[in-house]
Amino acid sequence: MEQKSSRIRRPRLVETKTLPNPTEYVVALNGEYRDWAYDEERCQENRGKWRALFGKPDSAPMDLEIGTGNGYFFAHRATAEPDRLLVGIELKYKPLIQSIRRARREGCVNARIARYDANCLEDLFAEGELNHVFIHHPDPWPRKRDWKHRLIQTEFLELLWPLMRPGSYINFKTDSEDYYDWALPLFENSKFKKLRATRDLHKSEWASENFVTHFEQLFLQKGQPIFYCRFEKPLV
Repeated sequence: MEQKSSRIRRPRLVETKTLPNPTEYVVALNGEYRDWAYDEERCQENRGKWRALFGKPDSAPMDLEIGTGNGYFFAHRATAEPDRLLVGIELKYKPLIQSIRRARREGCVNARIARYDANCLEDLFAEGELNHVFIHHPDPWPRKRDWKHRLIQTEFLELLWPLMRPGSYINFKTDSEDYYDWALPLFENSKFKKLRATRDLHKSEWASENFVTHFEQLFLQKGQPIFYCRFEKPLV
């Protein structure tokens, strides 16, 4: 399959403060959830300081979920791993607030979320600031002319590498076979080391540890397999 990577773009986001008719979710971002959620300006101030924001030492593990969607995995992860910090990135206001709201309703104090473009992670995180990274069901951009918009690109993996700590991994899963066939070679040709790969997660040896979101369940009901891989930044 032909694969052409695009350059990492600068974020092109409408500034939250300029929105003429903010919805309840926009208002909640800098209102009710101000201490837990950050707009595109405030989140950049946390670069290199996220652990201090949580009141934790530099040794504390801190993971990232890119594209939290409605937040089921985000809340699950924060609840299941209370000793790990979790930062989420989401572009759309409604799922952003839904995600942090779910986590807060579970009593989580180890989760924060930011509105930002995942192509520009270096604006939010300093070198070696991240541990595990979760990328679940990103937009597959199915039309060939739109492949340049896919998140998984050679440049993106090169960007992510220095931000992650050795011994950490990227978890990638998708319901799109085409996107998986696009992404897997890019992972394999990167500096990351393959730990897992399967074309049917729910029939694999890793099925029991997978958290099934509502979105994922819809595809399973149709008999659609979930494609999955995990790649690690080695210790040496």
